[in-house]
Order: sequence, then C-alpha cells, then structure tokens
Amino acid sequence: MAHIPERRSLRRRLRPYFTVFDWPLGLVLFVLMMTSVITMTSAGAEYPDRVEHQIRNFVLAFAVMWVVANVPPQTLMRLAVPIYTVGVALLIAVAMFGIIKKGARRWLYVGIDIQPSEILKIATPLMLAWYFQQRANVNTWKSYAIAAVLLLIPFTLIAKQPDLGTALMVGASGFYVIFLAGLPWKAIITLAVSGTAALPIAWSMLHDYQRERVMTLIDPTSDPLGKGFHIIQSEIAIGSGGLFGKGYLQGTQGALEFVPEQTTDFVFAVYSEEFGLVGNLFLLFVYLMLIGRGLMIAANAPNNFSRLLAGAITMMFFTYAFVNIGMVIGILPVVGVPLPLMSYGGTAFITLGLGAGILMSIQRHRKLVQT
Repeated sequence: MAHIPERRSLRRRLRPYFTVFDWPLGLVLFVLMMTSVITMTSAGAEYPDRVEHQIRNFVLAFAVMWVVANVPPQTLMRLAVPIYTVGVALLIAVAMFGIIKKGARRWLYVGIDIQPSEILKIATPLMLAWYFQQRANVNTWKSYAIAAVLLLIPFTLIAKQPDLGTALMVGASGFYVIFLAGLPWKAIITLAVSGTAALPIAWSMLHDYQRERVMTLIDPTSDPLGKGFHIIQSEIAIGSGGLFGKGYLQGTQGALEFVPEQTTDFVFAVYSEEFGLVGNLFLLFVYLMLIGRGLMIAANAPNNFSRLLAGAITMMFFTYAFVNIGMVIGILPVVGVPLPLMSYGGTAFITLGLGAGILMSIQRHRKLVQT
C-alpha cells in the first residue's frame, strides 16, 4: 500500500500552508463573506457583475491575508517605519499631484489609480505600536506627545483631501494604540473637554457638504429629496423589515433602488429589509465574535508591539461596523465608511485582509520569545 505513505507525505507537506490560519477567526470571516455574497446578489440585482467582482475581492483579500499570516511579527516590526514613511510620502504626493474625482484629491496615478490613504489605516497603528515597543513600557507625557504628532500627520493630510471618513478611521486606529499603551484617563478627559470646547472652531473648518451632513443627521426631513434622502430611505428599508424581514430577494426598497449606494455604504439597509431584526441580531453576533476573537489574540500576544497592534486592528474592525451601522440607522452622519466584509469594494477588502492576516500572524507566533 505505497500510496498511503505518499498520501501522508503529501499531507505533511501541505500542513504548514494551513496551520497559518487561526480557524476561529477564519470561520467568522467566512460567515461574513458568505453573508455579503448573499446580500450582494439581492442588492446588486441591477449590477450582476458586482457579485462576481465581490467574489474576486474575497479571493484577493484571502491571498493578502495568507501572505501576511506567514510574516512573523518581528518582521512587521522592522517594516513599520518604512511602510509609514512611504505612506506619508504618498499622501504628500497626492496633495501635490493627485487626481481629482468628485471634488476630492484622493488618488495617485502610478500606472493605475491608487488611494494611499488606505495604506495608513494599517501603517499608522503599525508605526505607533513600533514606537511604544521602543519605549520599553517607560512612557512619559513626551512619549504620548510624539505619538500624537505621528498620528496627526496622516490624519491632517487625509482630512485635507478631503476624506473625513478615512481620516476618522486612521485617527481611531492610531488612538487605540495610544490608549492601549497606557494613556492616563486624566489625559483622555482633558482631550474630551478640549475637543468639546473646540467644536465651534472645528465647525467653521468643515467643508459645506460636511456641515450639511451634520444638519441632515439632526433633521433629515428638512431636505427629503436631497441631502436627507439617503437616511430617510435607509430608515424606511430597515423599519419595513420588521422582526423576521420580508424574505430573501423580496425587499422592495432595495429592489426598486430607493436605497442609495445599496451595494456599498448602505448595504446594511438592504440586508435589514430582507432579514429583519432577527437577521440583524445574527449579524451583530458574528461581528461580536470577530471582535472577541481579536481581543483574545491581543490578550495572548507575546510582547507589547503585538498586543498594541492586535488590539488596534481589532478595534478598527469594531469602528468600521459601528460607524457604518450608526450611519445607516441615522444616529451618525454619513461619512462613507463601508460595513466590514459586507460592503462592495476592493481597496477596503485588501486593508481588512491585511488586518486579519496580522492578527493570524500574531496568534501563530504567540509562543515564540520575541525581542
């Protein structure tokens, strides 16, 4: 029976390619991706190619995740400064030579159009985690001030494009690292009070369309066919789903295209209409499992760098989901943040795949002694 040893030998050769995966995390990601395909089939009925493209995005994100999962955390630590530096340099290049689309200068042409701001969603927490690792847990007010500068550089460059949604995501991912590094509550309270006091100044610095979004949030009926149309239609779709939903492919708000951007930013409205409150609770439970697994990986991380990076990436997933769902149900302004692993999109999937790969890398190498 020579084929049996050969089969065992093949299994041994293939095993390393599968052991890189953290299967609890992988299962949660798979459930979200399949839910996205199911929802996209309905939401993208008028754009049938989007389902095919979404599957392609999954495959690409999977490939990125697998590659990064094979990279040890100590290698990621060595790459932190170069990746951050290149990312900031590309943002400066965008400010000087970027392509303008829909009134915003966010893209850079390098043979293809790229959006460098997406790089900073990972590069910023990576850089800050490296910085605090070098501090060897001896953090002072000066340390936090330098970290704040490292965070404000990409945040400011992205906000000026203007791209407030991405700037907020980059700012949040970086702030999570600073918070997890031990930022005193006294400083957090001071920042909160200062930020509240500075709201009038911040309001005057917003673009007209950004101020309109805030005012629309307060009273969407003030412009029901204009600025308030998105929120009103998404709330109608969610409310009409009721407890159990109208049924798969039975939604009317989505099918008749009353819900705008229904395959991207407002895909949650289409999902809610068809699967109702029960479906929403299931989706929230899956996201809760994703956040829980990520925090568990962070808690078991072998060193400060891995712990801070895993915690920040996990909370980035949380922020994506919280901001998008809050935006769709009308408790947050519309800022163009996709629902993680549900909304249609290529760049966001690569970023999320990269983040998931880092979590798997940290989990895989948790038993190694790192320096």
